[in-house]
Amino acid sequence: MKVVVFDYLGSIDPDSVGAVMDVSTWQAQPGIADAIAHLNHHGWHVVQAVNQPGLGRGSLEIAELTAVQQRLQKILNAAGGRIEAFFFCPHAPEEHCDCRKPAPGLLLQIAARCGVAPQELWVVGLCQAHIQAGLAVGAKVALVMPDPSLHIDCTPCAQSPLPRYANWMALAHALAPD
Repeated sequence: MKVVVFDYLGSIDPDSVGAVMDVSTWQAQPGIADAIAHLNHHGWHVVQAVNQPGLGRGSLEIAELTAVQQRLQKILNAAGGRIEAFFFCPHAPEEHCDCRKPAPGLLLQIAARCGVAPQELWVVGLCQAHIQAGLAVGAKVALVMPDPSLHIDCTPCAQSPLPRYANWMALAHALAPD
């Protein structure tokens, strides 16, 4: 089974790094819907894994997170794509759990649920913590260069010798050539 794990796929609240924005202002990142549809059509199973510290801190309700995921799925459905599973860590950083990236817990859960070895996963994203979690389980990793408007700090990742793609479609075509 071909499984790719993405992190953030939409806009991030610039006032709270890594936080989900209100569903009414949330937007998918440019090109993500077409890239996911391309991967799905070429046999890839797309999964999302994100840290959601707002849940642990009480600043985000599960209903808000669900609403954002539903909005994303509608956008993907319109493009002919889908995310098959959504995994999230609900803990604040100070809780020191094993599922908050860069810890590997979410990726190990995904591998078990998909019935693949962690080393068979492709872990692709924008942020350092996501890539570090992938490296911790021996997954194949790649970096999509972030849109500066997302306010995600991935400078250490951007400077490392990882496979890098200029955008989501470039990644999709690399993983699933026509």
